[in-house]
Amino acid sequence: MAYTNFTVETDADGIALVTWDMPGKSMNVFTAEVLEELNALIDATVADKAIKGVVITSGKSSFSGGADLSMIKSLFSVYQDEKARNPATAAQKLFDLVGRMTGLFRKLETCGKPWVSAINGTCMGGALEMSLACHGRVASNAKSVKLALPEVKVGIFPGAGGTQRISRLADAQSALQMMTTGQSLTAARAKAMNLLHQVVEPDQLISAAKQMIKDGLKPVAPWDEKGFKVPGGGIWTPAAAQLWPAAPAILRRETSGNYPAALAILKCVYEGLQVPFDTGLKIEQRYFTQVLQTTEAYSMIRSLFISMQELGKGARRPAGQPKTELKKVGVVGAGFMGASIAYVTAAAGIAVTLIDRDIEAAGKGKAVAEGLVKESVGKGRITRDEGAALLACITPSADYADLSDADLVIEAVFEDRDVKKAVIEAVEAVLPAGAVFATNTSTLPITGLAKNSKRPTDFIGIHFFSPVEKMLLTEVILGKETGDRALAVALDYVAAIKKTPIVVNDTRGFFVNRCVLRYMSEAYDMLIEGVPPAMIENAAKMAGMPVGPLALNDEVAIDLSLKILKAAVADLGDKAVDVRHMQLVTRLVEDEGRFGRKNSKGFYDYPPKPGKKSLWPGLKDLYPQKKAEEIDVNVLKQRFLATIALEAARTMEEGIVTDPREADVGSILGFGFAPYTGGALSYIDAMGVKAFVELCETLAKAYGRQFKPTALLKDMAAKGETFYGRFDPYGVKTAA
Repeated sequence: MAYTNFTVETDADGIALVTWDMPGKSMNVFTAEVLEELNALIDATVADKAIKGVVITSGKSSFSGGADLSMIKSLFSVYQDEKARNPATAAQKLFDLVGRMTGLFRKLETCGKPWVSAINGTCMGGALEMSLACHGRVASNAKSVKLALPEVKVGIFPGAGGTQRISRLADAQSALQMMTTGQSLTAARAKAMNLLHQVVEPDQLISAAKQMIKDGLKPVAPWDEKGFKVPGGGIWTPAAAQLWPAAPAILRRETSGNYPAALAILKCVYEGLQVPFDTGLKIEQRYFTQVLQTTEAYSMIRSLFISMQELGKGARRPAGQPKTELKKVGVVGAGFMGASIAYVTAAAGIAVTLIDRDIEAAGKGKAVAEGLVKESVGKGRITRDEGAALLACITPSADYADLSDADLVIEAVFEDRDVKKAVIEAVEAVLPAGAVFATNTSTLPITGLAKNSKRPTDFIGIHFFSPVEKMLLTEVILGKETGDRALAVALDYVAAIKKTPIVVNDTRGFFVNRCVLRYMSEAYDMLIEGVPPAMIENAAKMAGMPVGPLALNDEVAIDLSLKILKAAVADLGDKAVDVRHMQLVTRLVEDEGRFGRKNSKGFYDYPPKPGKKSLWPGLKDLYPQKKAEEIDVNVLKQRFLATIALEAARTMEEGIVTDPREADVGSILGFGFAPYTGGALSYIDAMGVKAFVELCETLAKAYGRQFKPTALLKDMAAKGETFYGRFDPYGVKTAA
């Protein structure tokens, strides 16, 4: 049989080398065709008596990223179609579908001939599950090798035998930690956990894998041999008696019960280790089928897997614009933000000229990049040579003329219109025709800044989030005159630095900051009402937010919050802000000198390391405190999620955000909006717009007009619409 995705070469020793190398793909992924070919390969190698064993490896720099988008989508579409036609058989059909990969890997495992997986790079999800079904596993010691079962991060869990094989190879605690966090393992760590047999030099990978077969590798998994014992003794041991009662409690502490897939992992391992392996696979299959039917799985996969990939691959890139290969980028403003932008640009291999008022200031900016390189080298993320090459891409300068050959210039100076105006004029005096100017403003409208430009069609906003090197999101903001070419160049740049972009139209605060400010404002309201500060923070975390609103405000800086409030009053009038919020923030900043983390005093106190931050005791004296038992925590949780979701809905109504994928991805990546919901709009869609409107009306009566549902939401509720239906990003009306 001829294979499209695999090649097979059998050597003189009768060892077949199967190389997975999908044409036209940068990374191997599982598709229906790949599974069919793998099934045929197993049959062919078993039937060929000349073949003594099989080594499977990758022809690409990575091994495999797991399942393809089309496979994930098909599971949901088949289930939804069947549910619409025949609800009684929908779950069974889904169960049969999810068992296909499980059955194939079990077939490989019991085929009677030894298979060795030779892992040369990233090996994730289903690819690691396939490797675990092989009788031998060898990995390269290259730093590019990462092994993980990250499915829990997108709302599902390892459902092709992963929960059963990992827990029979490694001790239960390590297995649970790996799967419930989705953490990546180095080859050395994976070997220490007994997931790999060998770790070798890259040039020895295939020979080592073949040698395992030559040395008589048994084509039988450990759990299929008589007398097999689970590492640590299994469930009914003194050690297990300490682990298992604590595991669900620890998981609940970390997730507040918001992630069904994480709990399912515990159930699969606990139940699976008490029965024969094949029964354990059935248990896993049943739980996987259940989890796939949850709102959380559907919403998380749509936003954090499908939409993120689509946006990262240019879903919003204007058609007909040639791709820009950026050779040189200018960054004006060598403060921490500008220096970090220069760092991520240089990390992409793009030459950067870092400009500031004098060479000393520009040099300090490069020193920030040097510190980031030192940290990365120290943590083994890059080599010293790679760090040196990165820094060689950054050239400090005080001369704007050095930008005369730049393809893109990013301004990252103070949030001051006059300062930015001077920079725009200085840059445009030397910038070549066709180059794009981007401002990194976080609050000032792009259209207003573009009035200082002589070529507003080439003027755009690229809003980074701090810390730039860690945050995955960027907002690309269109001014009223921004042209398609400027948008295309901005998106090409964001793709080059490996960030996920959302495209938004111009408004004060854009999308992310508008939502963040609502989150923090609701916390101000709660403080003023007398809700204990610890209860505010804990309720937000229980709702699924990674950081409480008071802690987040400290990170943003409370004095910056005061500047934003004052700017809103100056531009929009006294009614633009709640006077009580102004009084609270003014007191903290001007009376108490509490600016946030930056001066170690904010809503929290920050002692010298290794001390831990704690809520400032003085907070409870600002307003009369209610008793905790008088407050409904569930209502606090609803208020936090609803106020953010309402703001996201307003941006859709105003045309600031036009694609629901961007609102969802932006809300999760920008400030961590409860990931289990799939994002702010998915939260509304999952609840049902009618139910959300009713919730908002109830909250508005009790807590203020900020919860008043918008005209758009009322219209959608009356028509039974969803955001993904009304604003269908694919151009075809679909259900949520």
